[in-house]
Amino acid sequence: MQENNYLKSYLNLHFIVFIWGFTAVLGALITVGDTSLVWYRMGLAGVFLLLYLVYKKQSIRLPMKSVVKLVLVGFLIAIHWIYFFKAIKVSNVAITLAMFSMGSFFASILEPLIYKRKVLWYEVLFGLIIVAGLFIIMQVEIKYLEGIIYALFSVFIGVLFTLFNGKLIQQHDSTVITVYEFFAGFLFVSVYLLFDSKFDAAFFQLSGNDWMLVLLLASICTAYAFTASVQVMKRLSPYTVMLTTNLEPVYGILLAYFIIGEDEKMSMPFYIGSVIILITVILNGVIKNRIKGKEQLE
Repeated sequence: MQENNYLKSYLNLHFIVFIWGFTAVLGALITVGDTSLVWYRMGLAGVFLLLYLVYKKQSIRLPMKSVVKLVLVGFLIAIHWIYFFKAIKVSNVAITLAMFSMGSFFASILEPLIYKRKVLWYEVLFGLIIVAGLFIIMQVEIKYLEGIIYALFSVFIGVLFTLFNGKLIQQHDSTVITVYEFFAGFLFVSVYLLFDSKFDAAFFQLSGNDWMLVLLLASICTAYAFTASVQVMKRLSPYTVMLTTNLEPVYGILLAYFIIGEDEKMSMPFYIGSVIILITVILNGVIKNRIKGKEQLE
């Protein structure tokens, strides 16, 4: 039964990663600015999740100590998404998603520190291989340096909130903590936009197409995917989650090519680097499955 639950969680994670790949495409298609888009995304997604909890008649009360932690994580999520969409706007979907391969390398270093466990040799090895794939990509796509820097900063912040969430979900319901995080991020972005004098009539004048895409982004690609990913973390380690999300570039780049078109076509070395990343993800799954099998036999 435990093995079936693990497999179900792993397959569900891949579906979520596919949705995240589509999220990047939406970020390129929506004409709203990066910070404004995060404001709409977190606010609407928070409302959707809150309505879901009201429908289930589930309490959202949490200890103040936990609320403070969730507010801080919400800030991290907002910063992560702002720079994620900023990277897409100044480069493209392919470059931004390819940089997310660095997540596993950051996780291999940060997870042992935060979770106080020993460093696993194969996690560091896979992280270095992914860095090699990243190096191949950067060698030929240096014109997108600004987007690369934004994306790398975004993924670093993303690893931090993933690791912190990995601890919080052991104590509270995943949907409840996500509501707190989204509204905290929404508040953070609201204050920023207010001080930047961005709240004017034009801010709320979205086209019909933008509204449709923003609603899709906030509901399926955020409210559902984010909550489901938090739930998956209860059965999978943060490192496995981060390494599997390296498939997001594969899904996203393919979707971007077929939906957006020639603007997403990259050079051959770029795809070689992406294949290296994909192979690394597969090897990680094989090794972890063998280790789990040996542990069960013992």
